[in-house]
Amino acid sequence: MIIRINPRDLSSHAPLTEALGRPSSGQILSDETVVAHWLGLDDYTPLDDHWMSVEWAEHLDAPTWEHPFAASSHGDRRAIWHADVRLARDDRDLTGPEWSEIAHRTARTAGIQRPGDNNGCRWIAVQARPGRLDLLANLIRPDDTWTAQPPWLLALLAAESRRIETELDLISPRTGGPDPDSAARFARRATPQADVAGAATQLAGLLRQLADENTGPLSTVRGLVEHAAHRLGRLSHAHAQGSAHQLELIARRLHGIQQDLDATVAALPTAPAVPARPTPAPYRAAAAPVPPGARLAR
Repeated sequence: MIIRINPRDLSSHAPLTEALGRPSSGQILSDETVVAHWLGLDDYTPLDDHWMSVEWAEHLDAPTWEHPFAASSHGDRRAIWHADVRLARDDRDLTGPEWSEIAHRTARTAGIQRPGDNNGCRWIAVQARPGRLDLLANLIRPDDTWTAQPPWLLALLAAESRRIETELDLISPRTGGPDPDSAARFARRATPQADVAGAATQLAGLLRQLADENTGPLSTVRGLVEHAAHRLGRLSHAHAQGSAHQLELIARRLHGIQQDLDATVAALPTAPAVPARPTPAPYRAAAAPVPPGARLAR
């Protein structure tokens, strides 16, 4: 499962068209298409009412019209956030509740949904294309504030996707089988396979040292970061608490890097074992035969 963050937009019409795979006008989106949404949506429409795609777009764009001067900390006014989740080609078909689970967890990780916050970002999740889910959100909140997202958001979403894959028994890009076409291209390379395997074996040893949980440098750095987070977390200052949380996220990213290195090492080709040569027996000169009836000279 791969999560991709698309460039933000001023309006939701183009992202919704991309999510549907067809022009976003003149069609009703059922509950099978809009599989999840923000908690405050029920205040705007009856439960039995189904909106057309253009109405969904207008609903998402409303905060931008109501707060035309809202902008990010960098002065960016493109408030429509769009991310898409794509399953592996050979993954199983998911049910509606499973798509909804993926949508809510992705929204929480992206910071566009907070538990118990009915006045948060407006967002919807659209499942209109096979093996794909699209999340659209307006980063402007009802109180005219902009929802800030961390620079390492993509890494957080990638880590969450690994957890979702494990829980829903989905194919992970780290462990999925190789693509037949790419395998054929690699097979046509002129480099002898034995040389490739030998170099991969040497690199695997280096990567194992980096990712080693006991003596590896990444483990040492992660331990120092976790120690700093623990010490900051014991302070009562608000900024210290926030810094401690950021350090905890960094430690999780470091642990994810270690796991990625382990998976990479496991996927590398290994050089075939060279059979040991048999040890030759020591040379012994054969004794000359004694003719019959011969006597030894004294």
